[in-house]
Amino acid sequence: MLDFEEEIARFQPSLEVGDVETQIVKEDLTDMTDLMVELLKNRE
Repeated sequence: MLDFEEEIARFQPSLEVGDVETQIVKEDLTDMTDLMVELLKNRE
């Protein structure tokens, strides 16, 4: 049977997760609101 306390004590987060988070935050992503604003600007 798993000892969850032991597993949590041994857990080490992947360095890749932190790197991915940093890249996502830095990335300028276009969302649906941006697309709608751009479409409405072009329509006028």
